[in-house]
Amino acid sequence: MEMENCSLLPDFFLLGISRNPDMKAVLFVVFLVVYLIILLSNVGMIILIRMDSQLHTPMYFFLSHLAFSDLSYSTAVGPKMLLDLLTENNPISFVACFLQFLLVCVFIDIECMLLAVMAFDRYKAISNPLMYAVDMSSRVCYQFLTGIYLLGTVDGLIHTSLAFSLCFCGSTYINQFFCDFPAVLLLSCSDTQVNELVLFTLFGFIELSTILGVLISYCYIISSVLKISSAGGCSKAFSTCASHLTAVGIFQGTLLYI
Repeated sequence: MEMENCSLLPDFFLLGISRNPDMKAVLFVVFLVVYLIILLSNVGMIILIRMDSQLHTPMYFFLSHLAFSDLSYSTAVGPKMLLDLLTENNPISFVACFLQFLLVCVFIDIECMLLAVMAFDRYKAISNPLMYAVDMSSRVCYQFLTGIYLLGTVDGLIHTSLAFSLCFCGSTYINQFFCDFPAVLLLSCSDTQVNELVLFTLFGFIELSTILGVLISYCYIISSVLKISSAGGCSKAFSTCASHLTAVGIFQGTLLYI
């Protein structure tokens, strides 16, 4: 009977963070401020890097794309979440739901890989500064960037294309504030083993390989820094990596927790 009532393209409803009207008003203000900070800081960083010729280096080149990816997946989720905090019913069509997931998936993948490439860039800059301009030339940077965007897009398209074969015949209320794929899979009355296996395998591979890439790069960085005789040189080398390590710890730590 459930399969007879199967719908391939249902409308979903996002349950959101809270159903309490007073709490929703507070959350709207908090997340509006957070989103505006994300928007202004990332756009400002991209414009500054583009306009200042002194920042046209591989490190800032990747940093500008890191800001773009952060802005992109935040914008894929933020405006819809803010709108839902102002309304009672929070509908989202099947196509819009998986378009949102596609964008989040693509740009989170891109950010993971960018953080790993930036660790490699720091290794090249510290271990062999005389050859840095050759090792990280514009051509190499664009090759890295093309591969990153291509892999992120392919991964997102694989998950969303598999989602169009799912059947939904029960509840369409997603227990999330955005179209998180695992939460959507729980609503399907189809066999989701293939989707779950592909999701776990691809996300797991990207997550673990990028973390491993960061760790290997920093092992080489530490080895190179320890060979620097002056204390000032060591301090300068480590200071260039501190902000990157902080970003990696916060971002990858959150993904591992999820």
